[in-house]
This record gives sequence, C-alpha cells and structure tokens, in this order.
Amino acid sequence: MSRDGVRNVLFLCTGNSARSIIGEALVNHLGAGKLRGFSAGSFPKGSVNPYTLELLAHMKLPIAGLRSKSLSEFASTDAPRMDFVFTVCDQVAGEACPIWPGHPMTAHWPFPDPAAFDGPESEKRALFAEVFRMMERRVRHFTALPLDSLSDPEIQREIRALGTGTPQPA
Repeated sequence: MSRDGVRNVLFLCTGNSARSIIGEALVNHLGAGKLRGFSAGSFPKGSVNPYTLELLAHMKLPIAGLRSKSLSEFASTDAPRMDFVFTVCDQVAGEACPIWPGHPMTAHWPFPDPAAFDGPESEKRALFAEVFRMMERRVRHFTALPLDSLSDPEIQREIRALGTGTPQPA
C-alpha cells in the first residue's frame, strides 16, 4: 500500500491500447480515494486506441494522461509499488499474457480484444462498448470489496473468482 493509504492496481495486456487502459480508467474513477489504477503492455502499441478514448469520453471518464506504455516502466526502483496486478488478455484467442514479478496479489481477468476486431465500424464500437461493460462489472465488484477487513487469502480468492465470473461471498 502506498504512503497515502491508496492501493495501486496495474492492468497488463499485450498492446496497452484498449482493455488495460479501460481498466486503469475504471479503477481511477470507481476506486477514487482507495485505489489508483495504472496500465501497461508487454508490447505496447505506443498510442491509445482512438475507440478507447472515444468510449471513455462518452462514459464521462477522464482521458487526460492516458497513454500506451511498457510494463518496464513499472519495473524500476522508483516506480509505484503494485498491490494488485490483473492480466486482461484473452488466452482463448492465443494472446500471451505478460508475467509480473514480485509479490502483489494477481488474477487473470480475460476479455476479448476489441482493438483486434477487423470489421465494420459500428460492430467495432459495439464490441468496445461490450468489453467496457464486462470490465466495469468486474471493477465495480472489486472496488466494493472491503479490502481492509478481508485477509490476504480472502482477497486473493475474491479477485481470482472475478476472473472466472463467479465471485464468492467474502
């Protein structure tokens, strides 16, 4: 936990242009005051997908400061210490998820990659919106957890259950 009592949450994926950026924005919005969101990619695209920015702005979430970045930014000694790391790649689609060293609590929350969809613009926007809704449900549940009153094993169980879509009672 950081000095200000806020827990740091890192969302990891491959390109850091859509899903992990959405996770970062959602945690910063829904977890304000107790959680701080970050995102990174193992092979960052170098820019945030324009559909991601459009969707976040439409949902009235702040987009200032969002950028595609490498997970190596978080490996330095002066980087924020992570309390939670969530991988959001879709292994069913054959994506390789990055591995995070250290001892934060971790979970895999798979989501389809809307940035990889190659189809009509209306369908692409619809897929981005659906992924956002799926992620928002999980992040809402996560931010509602009574982290200060649960043991580490209970928290770990909860966040892993969220990745399967079956959260357990605390």
